[in-house]
Amino acid sequence: MSAVGVVSSCSCLHPGVWLLKPGVQKMSSLGLHTAARCAAKDYYEVLVLGGGAGGIAMSARMKRKVGAGNVAVVEPSKTHYYQPLWTLVGGGAKQLAASARPMGSVVPESVEWIKSRVTALDPDKNCVWLENDIKVSYKYLIIALGISLHYEKIKGLPEGFNHPKIGSNYSVHTVEKTWKAIQDFKEGNAIFTFPNTPVKCAGAPQKIMYLSDAYWRKTGKRSKANIMFNTSLGVIFGVKKYADALLEVIKERNIAVNYKRNLVEVRADKQEAVFENLDKPGETEVHQYEMLHVTPPMGPPAVLINSPVSDEAGWLDVDKETLQHKKYPNIFGIGDCTNLPTSKTAAAVAAQSGVLDKTISLVMKNQLPVKKYDGYTSCPLVTSYNKVILAEFDYNAQPLETFPIDQSKERVTMYHMKADMMPFLYWNALLKGYWGGPAPFRKLMHLGLK
Repeated sequence: MSAVGVVSSCSCLHPGVWLLKPGVQKMSSLGLHTAARCAAKDYYEVLVLGGGAGGIAMSARMKRKVGAGNVAVVEPSKTHYYQPLWTLVGGGAKQLAASARPMGSVVPESVEWIKSRVTALDPDKNCVWLENDIKVSYKYLIIALGISLHYEKIKGLPEGFNHPKIGSNYSVHTVEKTWKAIQDFKEGNAIFTFPNTPVKCAGAPQKIMYLSDAYWRKTGKRSKANIMFNTSLGVIFGVKKYADALLEVIKERNIAVNYKRNLVEVRADKQEAVFENLDKPGETEVHQYEMLHVTPPMGPPAVLINSPVSDEAGWLDVDKETLQHKKYPNIFGIGDCTNLPTSKTAAAVAAQSGVLDKTISLVMKNQLPVKKYDGYTSCPLVTSYNKVILAEFDYNAQPLETFPIDQSKERVTMYHMKADMMPFLYWNALLKGYWGGPAPFRKLMHLGLK
């Protein structure tokens, strides 16, 4: 749950950057979406599966490319959420309502919104199946189905959330419970978890820990809190530069880190959390908690598991540089549902959208894609209510920083970018198909230093 990228001002969003070819700008003045849970047509030139950040951004780009009437988005949800904000919601710094907008307001005007769920994919016949056995065919398919949360894979959840002192920033249903648990904390163990699966925004599980620490210091409760970060990983963060900085923060704030510990059970009635020691499979340890933040196990959407378009693990199988499917050249992927070997963040989606736009343009002209995605992703690591370490890196876990400063340092400016500027950029640039990541800005910044 990170921000969508980095930029110092919105001056880079000059409308002249996106001058369109004559004829592409035309669109219907009606601006209507279908109200029924079925497709208005049975064929679209571009069909987009998913109404999250990647799906909406690409539908906006495709609208300009082929015309609104030739594009449809399949998405059952009525509300679109800017999930990177949930870190601050769980920490009491933002309201949940600020992260939400009606789905109909973010689906591009006159693009067909099919309010249904995908139940099967048939790439050999260029079609998908929706609920109620509705079949929709396509010329090009963009899969942006996100990632699935699996609280149920932890014994005692999700029913354990009915009890106090437990929350999770990863769900709209439990994020406000996190803030309640932080406020109600008295004394004892405060435990923050990281599961033994891929997750979206790998920094988020510890961001809320730092906010909790800051809040308890402010309210005089910190001396009564034993803060524990129980992670299934063997490192605090995957990029050494930022890991070293975080370890300094952890040491300074007297936080205990237990590696290779995976949450397997929550006994909410007893306020007990059970962890498996991954170095000694089958061996478990029980911790009493006064506050527990759960990061759930995650996985690919069910419709992708064992489907013709997925790899053995169930993730959409795409080329990591072009985002084109490895087997089906008219299928493309973006975001968390793909098997791209980079962190799953909204920042990654932004960078991917720019590359994918160019890839599809060339494929439509029967040309080979040339633009390459370098794995750029970003994670603004919130370390207090006014400071952020801005991690940016590539496929090789090497820093790929935008600003000509040491971004491993905690900075107030980066906090304001995360909390205030990135939501604006998300709603007004990424979702409208105008923000393809910070690469052009990064180039200008560094050219200015030569």
